[in-house]
Amino acid sequence: MKAKKFAADEVVEGVRINKYLADAGVCSRRAADGFIEDGKVFIDGERAVMGSRVLPGQTVVFNGKELKKEEDLVLLALNKPRGIVCTSDKREPDNVVDFVNYGKRIYPIGRLDKDSEGLLLLTNDGDIVNKILRAGNYHEKEYIVKVNKMITKEFLQGMAGGVPILDTVTRPCKIEALDKYRFKVILTQGLNRQIRRMCEYFGYRVVHLQRVRIMNIRLGHLKTGDYRKLTPQELSELQSMIRKSSNAPVLHDKSKSEGSVTYAVPKEKKVGETEGRTMRERSVRPGAEREGKPASERRGTNSYRKA
Repeated sequence: MKAKKFAADEVVEGVRINKYLADAGVCSRRAADGFIEDGKVFIDGERAVMGSRVLPGQTVVFNGKELKKEEDLVLLALNKPRGIVCTSDKREPDNVVDFVNYGKRIYPIGRLDKDSEGLLLLTNDGDIVNKILRAGNYHEKEYIVKVNKMITKEFLQGMAGGVPILDTVTRPCKIEALDKYRFKVILTQGLNRQIRRMCEYFGYRVVHLQRVRIMNIRLGHLKTGDYRKLTPQELSELQSMIRKSSNAPVLHDKSKSEGSVTYAVPKEKKVGETEGRTMRERSVRPGAEREGKPASERRGTNSYRKA
């Protein structure tokens, strides 16, 4: 690989080692911090520590191999099939990196669980990974979901208003019924198997789940198992959207207290109004909403969470 190019300010101060690893396509900055603490990173033969900087001409070794920065940005859109696992771990026989077999070091931006399909982005740029996945940046991801029984008004309201799962309450979201059994949902979180858990809370089982959009990138007519490079326009719009996105955790915005519901479900029977408290209010223990931020923000965003 070609040598890393340093900007003018980097020549004077150097580049932080975790950023260097991310730029080299090894991992995200957060993951790099862990590798540094584990003693897997060396600069000119000396063990790197948190905050170490790489100057022009210095050699960085990770896991016994010298690293160079990938000069050209790689950003791919894949229509992930069911059965493929969103990991770069070679011990997983169905890992997505081997499935794509791109020829350069890339890794997935977040996850779709093994049983789900649809749009997945892959890249060699750790900064993009963090900025897209960071829950505090409120970037949208859109899904089409089919469930095992008829959708009701109560179900849509409950999903939109926030659902108690994984010791937290999900953010309010936008949801729209497409027919009796399918709905579209737009999330700004990435909790583990979030949509499936939300549906299970109301007694529904997900039959089919497909992600169709990440921010401005749409799945479109990309065939299952195929991938493509982002168009210049898509890339320009994406970079504009993440330009001000943070890599640091932010406080949960509790002012966003209302979800959005669009009703388009054929009414075969009248759904009665619930007396007293709503389903969500009855089932959430007192003070649950006040106990803290979503798990992804309390513990820091994991760059490899399932959607």
